[in-house]
Amino acid sequence: MIELETEHLILRQWKEDDFLPYSRLTANKETMKFFPKMLTQKESDIAANKFQNLIVKRGWGFWAIEEKETSLFLGYAGLHAPKTKFPFSPCVEIAWRVDKKYWENGYVLDLGKVILKYAFEVLKLNEVVYFSSIHNKKAEQIMQQLDMIKEKKTFCHSFVEKNHRLSEHYLYRIKNI
Repeated sequence: MIELETEHLILRQWKEDDFLPYSRLTANKETMKFFPKMLTQKESDIAANKFQNLIVKRGWGFWAIEEKETSLFLGYAGLHAPKTKFPFSPCVEIAWRVDKKYWENGYVLDLGKVILKYAFEVLKLNEVVYFSSIHNKKAEQIMQQLDMIKEKKTFCHSFVEKNHRLSEHYLYRIKNI
């Protein structure tokens, strides 16, 4: 199995012990504020199991994040090839979901750098995208720090009701040079 590392973190395959803290993360109102709803325990377990299986199948995906110093589960980060049809499909997206206690410390930016390096140097992808609600300003700052380019047009995410405040999404891209 592929594992990626930053100075403080390890991106690794999911363990059964990750499922409960992940369900707490996906049930946290602040962590999920840019998603249409929080997840139930069952929905969270299904998602974590899917992430785990995709890593087994492909060798990469949304890895569990473990803090090196404490061995604590912090969330997930990685790459995903969504089956959902978007205006920019097919694509591989970079994404993460990290426990709020670990925001504002540079972890996500460091994760983004190592994930993009893996995407371009190992997977030889031509492009990686990121998309989120237009209200997610902190994520936009990270995208800009990763030198990703914002598209002028927004789009409505098909999983979010059109009249929902989180329906409209921006799109960032970065090409392999």
